[in-house]
Amino acid sequence: MKKLFKGGTVVSGTKSGTVDVLIEDEVITRIGENLTCPDAEIIDVTGKLLFPGFVDAHTHFDLHVAGTVTADDFESGTRAALRGGTTTVIDFATQYEGETLEEGLQNWFGKARGKANCDYSFHMAISEWNPEVCDEIQKMIDEGITSFKLYMTYDNQVDDKTMYQILKRLKEVDGITGVHCENSGVIAAMQQDAKEKGLMDVATHAATRPAPCEAEAIDRLLRIAEIVDTPVIVVHLTCKEGLEVIEAARNRGQKVYTETCPQYLLMNDDKYQLPGFEGAKYVCAPPLRKPEDQQALWNALSKDEIQTISTDHCSFTTEQKRLGLEDFTKIPGGMPGVETRATLIYTYGVRENKITLEQMCRLMSENPARLYGLYPRKGTIREGSDADIVILNPKTEDVLTAGDQEQRVDYSPFEGTKVTGRIEDVYLRGHHVVKNHQIAETHQGKFLHRKTYNL
Repeated sequence: MKKLFKGGTVVSGTKSGTVDVLIEDEVITRIGENLTCPDAEIIDVTGKLLFPGFVDAHTHFDLHVAGTVTADDFESGTRAALRGGTTTVIDFATQYEGETLEEGLQNWFGKARGKANCDYSFHMAISEWNPEVCDEIQKMIDEGITSFKLYMTYDNQVDDKTMYQILKRLKEVDGITGVHCENSGVIAAMQQDAKEKGLMDVATHAATRPAPCEAEAIDRLLRIAEIVDTPVIVVHLTCKEGLEVIEAARNRGQKVYTETCPQYLLMNDDKYQLPGFEGAKYVCAPPLRKPEDQQALWNALSKDEIQTISTDHCSFTTEQKRLGLEDFTKIPGGMPGVETRATLIYTYGVRENKITLEQMCRLMSENPARLYGLYPRKGTIREGSDADIVILNPKTEDVLTAGDQEQRVDYSPFEGTKVTGRIEDVYLRGHHVVKNHQIAETHQGKFLHRKTYNL
């Protein structure tokens, strides 16, 4: 079936303009002015913005963590993604203790197959390192898993020696890793100090994970990467200090890619001062920072110093958060975000002139597609690309509420937030999966075999 979109403004990473787009089956076949196609369904998108399907390269669906399982699995998580205009997610397959990488990968295939409503792939989170795992890296690349994840905190963290060895191996196969950067030793010591003083409330979460702990870990990662001479990705960057460390590394000639998230751009640590246990909804790691950190992140985005905006979608219900009612270290860390990312960034980024339409496209479509080996199949509206198209009405006003969401959580971190710009329709490889802002077609998601990074 052919569809011809007429009259809309097509947004790319470099320019925006009114052109027509013809798709046939799952692929974009023609782009140009005043296109005609007698046997195509005509779709009038006058006054609308047409983005390439958004790519969220940082989600955690069906993840066992903190004594529970995330509220969103691949069924509900990818429904929420689609409604938010995200047509591709890259989740984190995790190698648990005693597993091979292949066993970890197959576990995640089992979670996603038959449930995914948008296209998907995985990063491989490495928890154990030995000669056998080292040999498996090439197998992962061959299977289309070309990006990896390392933690410098939590139970599955890697030490500096292991990080060096992994980075060295990834350089050999053109793989790349994203790293969660926090100094786990200092955090553990500060948490112990706080507990000895009887400080067990929500506010202590942020107090024991200060920005210098993030900046120090970023610096250590980048110094190791400098020795190996390989690019790395700093995920969910939160703070000005971290930006300064990254800038210094770039000035040394290093290639460093950076990701941030809407929660770090639009909320600050005053959320942890909310009465009762309300602040637990906003517990994540690294935590929310200061208003000056938000400003620094926006400034970096405007200057193209941050390459991607993902969500770190890791959702828990308020009842799950109560696991940490008596001990802040037991609060499951994470927030939902995959459903609201695009409208928030359009409203508070583009409309407030902090970033341009084209930058939004680069940050949420083109750059992640390039960085994670999906471009030009994904991340762009061009002939030959997948027909992933998001139609955004720039004039429609909404209010974000927990009662109007696909994600399986009983709260919205942005409850009551006014947004302008509704995602009305979404096409996934030509399938009209969202109609009038509601899910219309399900379980069309496919696994994406990715190439190596090219940004």
